[in-house]
Amino acid sequence: MKKLITAAFVAFLFVNNLSAQEEIKVQDKYTAHNKGKFFISWGGNRESYTKSDVTFKGDGYNFTVENMKAHDKPKGWHIDYINPSRMTIPQTNFRLGYFFSDHYSVTVGVDHMKYVMTQNQMAKVNGNINIGSEFDGTYNHELKEMTPEFLMYEHTDGLNYVHTEVSRFDDISSLFKLPNTDKVQINLTEGLGAGLLYPRTNTTLLGKERHDDFHVSGYGLSAKAGLNFTFFKHFYLQGELKGGYINMQDIRTTQSPTDKAAQDFFFFQRIIAFGGIFKI
Repeated sequence: MKKLITAAFVAFLFVNNLSAQEEIKVQDKYTAHNKGKFFISWGGNRESYTKSDVTFKGDGYNFTVENMKAHDKPKGWHIDYINPSRMTIPQTNFRLGYFFSDHYSVTVGVDHMKYVMTQNQMAKVNGNINIGSEFDGTYNHELKEMTPEFLMYEHTDGLNYVHTEVSRFDDISSLFKLPNTDKVQINLTEGLGAGLLYPRTNTTLLGKERHDDFHVSGYGLSAKAGLNFTFFKHFYLQGELKGGYINMQDIRTTQSPTDKAAQDFFFFQRIIAFGGIFKI
C-alpha cells in the first residue's frame, strides 16, 4: 500500500509539473496578453442608409424633402486603396488604437463613407420656396421628381465620421483547436463609438452656386461586432459589421452661410481591414 501511495504521489507531482510548464508556455506566448500593445489598420467598406427627411433653409425658402433615398458610391477592388495620392477617393476606414488591458482597447479613427441622394427619385416636398425661380410655390407633401435642376445632394468626399471607440477582444482560438496562437489567432471583438461628422457636402440646390468645403455638421453614435484573424503575432485581417445613427443639423449647401440643411438617419457598414499590432 505504501508503494502504491508513493507511486500515486510521484505521478501527481509529475502531471502537476507538466501542467505548470504548459501554463508557463502559454503565458510566454506573445498573443497571450494584449495590454500595452498598439495597433493600426486600413480598410474599405460598403454602406446602406435608411430614408431620411432633409430640411433645406435659407433666404426665401424653407422646405423638406421627405423620405429621401440615398446610397453609397463603391469603388470596388481598386489600386486606389493603397495608392498614397488617391487613398481618400474610395470608401475607407482608418484606426489607431491601444490596449489598456488584455481585453479592452481604445481607438481613434475615421470612417470615410459616401452618401449620394438617388437622383430623379419621386419624393414628397413640404414647405415654401420664394426666390424668384421656376420652383417657387407652396408645397403640401406634394410628390416631386428630384431632378438635377431642383436638387443634387451628396456627401461624397465624404460622409466623414471622426470618432473614438472602446472595444472588447476575446481569444476564441480554442474553439477552432488552434495549437499555437502566435502563428494564427482568432478573436471576437465588439465595440461602441461616438464622434463628429465632418463631411464635404456637394450640393446643387435650386440653381444656386454649390458649397464644397469640409464642415463640422453634427454627431454620430455607433456599435460594431467582428472577427479578427491575427497571423504571426503582428499582422491581422478584420471583418466587421457596424451600425449607427447620424444627426447633422448644420450642413452647408451653398456659398451663402444662411443656407443650411439638416437630416438624421441610420447607417450600416460592412468593413474589411488589414492591420498590424505591436509594442513600442
